[in-house]
Amino acid sequence: MRIAASTRDVIDARRGACRRGVSAPNAMRLNENTLLDGEDVVLVPYTAEHVPRYHRWMASPDLQKLTASEPLTLEQEYDMQRSWRQDDDKCTFIILDKHAWADPASREEDCMVGDVNIFLTDPQEPSLAELEIMIAEPGYRGRGLGKEVTRMMMCYGVAKLGIRKFQAKIGLDNIISIAMFKKFHFQELSVSEVFREITLEMTVDDDVRTTLLGTLTEEEYESSRDGRRAGRRAVSETVPVSQHQD
Repeated sequence: MRIAASTRDVIDARRGACRRGVSAPNAMRLNENTLLDGEDVVLVPYTAEHVPRYHRWMASPDLQKLTASEPLTLEQEYDMQRSWRQDDDKCTFIILDKHAWADPASREEDCMVGDVNIFLTDPQEPSLAELEIMIAEPGYRGRGLGKEVTRMMMCYGVAKLGIRKFQAKIGLDNIISIAMFKKFHFQELSVSEVFREITLEMTVDDDVRTTLLGTLTEEEYESSRDGRRAGRRAVSETVPVSQHQD
């Protein structure tokens, strides 16, 4: 991993953008007001509200190793969030614990579990995308959330972005992630000893497409967030009713 010399370089190094750099005008900003509702998770756009906790996650040496990342300052993390929100070649969602998020009294930041990204990777093949998933909270690993998020993002990529082929680049030491993607019938494409990573690939055929489509619930994120805020205000303003006294 190269040592970045500037904020932009650090940001690019964090997510491997040096190997991407593909632009698809407007296509990847479709999710800026999109909420994807699953069984145990909710996927929401990455906003400034999420940055402090995300920054704490990425201070972990273990996560830095698993994601081939370098530590950023909090200011650089905010720069990265703005960059992701504005870029046309990536689609980022924050993963929330749906059951915690259902409580209007809970802050969205406190419901964060990880993140998931789709990147366009090849200007000659716009229907090819790289998929990245990170379950950052240790207590949520091994509970099947990665599988649910993978299925949701593949469905979103096929239905909304026209993706026909997915790739996943995973560190060779990340055995759990490799096994999970193989359960989705991703096949080994290549192994890089230099970057210590394996590239897995899956083509979306008619059977896969039929299985994926129709399994996703999509809502407007801003409307849902406004509703939660109203619910929080209602909870905070509730005054216990005293017992009737004769």
